[in-house]
Amino acid sequence: MMKAFIVYCHPSEDSFTRNVRDAFIKGITDSGNEYVLSDLYKDHFKTDMTEEEYLRDAYYRNTPEVAEDVLAEQAKINASDAIVFIYPVFWSEAPAKLVGWFDRVWSYGFAYGEKTMKTLEKGLILCSAGNPLERLEQTGILDSMKKVMLVDRLSDRVRQAEFIVFENTSRENELREKNWEKYLRIAYKKGKEYF
Repeated sequence: MMKAFIVYCHPSEDSFTRNVRDAFIKGITDSGNEYVLSDLYKDHFKTDMTEEEYLRDAYYRNTPEVAEDVLAEQAKINASDAIVFIYPVFWSEAPAKLVGWFDRVWSYGFAYGEKTMKTLEKGLILCSAGNPLERLEQTGILDSMKKVMLVDRLSDRVRQAEFIVFENTSRENELREKNWEKYLRIAYKKGKEYF
């Protein structure tokens, strides 16, 4: 049995992204594996670094003064075998709340420096984008998003990583409805067969 830590970031329960999360979780439970979920908006995760947090990281100080909410997220990571990020693309990037999660949770002494973060078996990104994949590829945005998430944020912190974009998912796009079930089947299958 394996365990996935899901970091979910969307401000609305009325979203395609929430349906992706639920389909993925169903796949995990149907496979007999486990998961733990951090819902950053619902949990009101604080994403702004304090001055103390900034100075601790800026001066590479591996001191024990780490906030309780950050320690809780780090404990979830070290108790898991895989990490999964599920979010919508906002202006060619993850939502600010998820970026802030990385700012605080990927702290010195945990995610870099004298690391205490375990190397996870797998990392998975499931993101929904209003734009078509072709446009994201032509403009270089897709490559940029992948580099930020896979090369910078996940890097050697996971042994194997995958980045999946569900395209054309903005509310006014007719392809959203057309591809809805297909995309949710993909999310379910990833949850079921990921380990």
